Amino acid sequence: MAIKKIPVVIILLFSLFFWCPAFSADVPTEQPPVPAARPEPPAVPAKDRLDFEQIIATAKKRVFPALVFVKPIREEFGSGEKKRAEIFGSGVIISPDGLVVTNNHIAEKAIEINCVLYNKEQVKAEIVGLDKETDLALLRLKLPKDAPALPFGEFADSDKVSEGQFVMALGSPFGFKRSISLGIIMNADRYLGFESLHKYNTWIQTDAVINPGNSGGPLVNTEGKIVGINTLGIMIGGLGFSIPSNVVKDVVGRLKQDGKVARAWTGLRLQALKDFNSNTFIEGDTGVLVAGVEDNSPAQLAGLQAGDVLLTVGGIEYVGKYVEQLPKLYWQLADIPPEKEMDITYRRRDQIAHAKLSLTLKGKFEGEDFDCRRWNMTVKEISQFADPDLYFYHQEGLFVRAVRYPGNAAKAGVRRNDIILKIGDSLDQMKQIDTLSDIEKIYEQIIADEQREKKVLLEVLRKGLPRLIVLDYRKDYDEED
Repeated sequence: MAIKKIPVVIILLFSLFFWCPAFSADVPTEQPPVPAARPEPPAVPAKDRLDFEQIIATAKKRVFPALVFVKPIREEFGSGEKKRAEIFGSGVIISPDGLVVTNNHIAEKAIEINCVLYNKEQVKAEIVGLDKETDLALLRLKLPKDAPALPFGEFADSDKVSEGQFVMALGSPFGFKRSISLGIIMNADRYLGFESLHKYNTWIQTDAVINPGNSGGPLVNTEGKIVGINTLGIMIGGLGFSIPSNVVKDVVGRLKQDGKVARAWTGLRLQALKDFNSNTFIEGDTGVLVAGVEDNSPAQLAGLQAGDVLLTVGGIEYVGKYVEQLPKLYWQLADIPPEKEMDITYRRRDQIAHAKLSLTLKGKFEGEDFDCRRWNMTVKEISQFADPDLYFYHQEGLFVRAVRYPGNAAKAGVRRNDIILKIGDSLDQMKQIDTLSDIEKIYEQIIADEQREKKVLLEVLRKGLPRLIVLDYRKDYDEED
């Protein structure tokens, strides 16, 4: 039976009828009695309105001069070739000599950074340190020796932030120089559930608008103090998330001293005892559930298994009853001195057990990139932290980060995430590729040889299965551009 098409107008009218309270299905047959008029809310005295406006103006005045428009030029490899691009972000000056806090995703891979100050002067900046796992970066403005002290923002105690407080998000959205949006704290301790990045902190959730370009700018309270660094924004729904200022202060201190944040590696994945998202409920008020243990990790060597409840580490009681408590525990584990043996207590099937946990220093979170330009592909070092799925198949080496379309690698059938095992002219002349310097050396040798046939043999691992690929690079796509 053919189905008649329903006119769009009727569908729209039905939608209005169904959803809009003004069109109720229960239409009364008689006019309802006119309700008594609601009393008007008391008018806000003009003085109080002016007082609030003055509070906002004063808070803005204290921190607005410390706002920085950040313009990095960075190298990107995600299109299958190395490209330079200028991006836009925000930052805030936190010291009179020009230290600037922004986001890692703004400053990473930057080869040049320019900052526009409050007086519209553009100043170059250098990277002091980066921390990808909290998405924080510390810059230093390159100022003349006789430069006057700069206005700077002060940090508030983010542990004292509570829901309903007014805040302002400052930044440079969409590349505009400066803006300010007003809102409230919606949640002062929001857990977002990241398993790798950002697992060391909860978030301050606000409805103050955070648009692209606001990243790295300050979230400021009505006292004009920084309660957070704006990092995430959801366009639909108007939700914004900021890194709490106490986390920022800790990370900034480490970046200033060491240029990085050194963390111990446990190989543990934790879960709250009462996890309402997965409906997992473990009896007890102390301890934290071990949700997973990485192979060959310190936790596995100590004998821990998924399903254990970790009770104490080094005599310190661990409490992970709710998800909001997990970031603090991850932070405590990461701060354990590497190579130091710690006594741990855990519960397994109602039995208490003891063991020794000896942690190792966590390596680089993310590997470096290289552009095989004539082959029209970029490669990257495998990292067990950033690329766990690839690390499962191959614990070291390189993988294809991206291929250019159109391009020689794509035409040959090379795919993103292929793990490169060997490169050569024939099966009996293949050279093993373990490091970035290995592929740099062999690539440069091959490209420099003008007499050779413009073909190369690649052995790759794709989803655990080896493949041989003949890459014909006779065509120069750069010349066509």
